[in-house]
Amino acid sequence: MRGSGIPIWFFIGVLLLIYGALILGYGLFELATGYLAPVELNYLHTPVWWGAILTAIGVGYCIKFRPRRNKN
Repeated sequence: MRGSGIPIWFFIGVLLLIYGALILGYGLFELATGYLAPVELNYLHTPVWWGAILTAIGVGYCIKFRPRRNKN
């Protein structure tokens, strides 16, 4: 069977992009409001870092594995 469909890696990139955007949004909300979750090392702002990393990886996957039309 030939791979004529949409690659699974594209959908993984979309999921990473969505999750990264949600986590990044929450992290930015924490920074803007001053509310920090009562956890250890909350001054490191891990939601901002992980959200940015996941978003960047998701964008990379979406660009690399985007569906293309064959010109044959």
